Amino acid sequence: MTGRRYDPDRRDRIIDACLDLVADVGVAGISHRKVAARADVPLGSMTYHFAGMDELLREAFGRFARTISDGFEQRMSEATDLEGARAAVVAIITQDLFGTQRDLVLTHELYTLAAREPAYRELTNAWMRRSRDALERHFDPVTARLLDALIEGLTIHRALDTEAPLPGSVTEAVRRITMPR
Repeated sequence: MTGRRYDPDRRDRIIDACLDLVADVGVAGISHRKVAARADVPLGSMTYHFAGMDELLREAFGRFARTISDGFEQRMSEATDLEGARAAVVAIITQDLFGTQRDLVLTHELYTLAAREPAYRELTNAWMRRSRDALERHFDPVTARLLDALIEGLTIHRALDTEAPLPGSVTEAVRRITMPR
């Protein structure tokens, strides 16, 4: 471990190390000591910057959710018409979300915490709200909610299914949900 007296990025490094460690060993496998070692900071830095592991996890998962949401919003903001919005949703599912094993694991670890702990449910609800807001730039609220559920479901299936998805199935699903009534 290197000695750092002035280290303005220490808190951010701890958060990044926490996310990396959760991706490697899961929430159940982390500890203050392991996060400090991964971040290359003294153990005392953990309690200096965070009241406890729960605060660190909320900060880390909050950063992760914001990062994913930022990419989602960027993709949707580039669409200028219905076809562009449909293509953006397809790209979110097939290219952006859970593009790495790390993101897939972190998302599922967050979902598991949110299923048990209301504080983490606030994070996932804020994430869903941002997604729906981005979708509502192009679709009515009901359609946006359906697309949000489709995005989550298809992304999980694409990540975990042992069979390759049918060609064009994502595009067809988005088209069906977004067809004018």
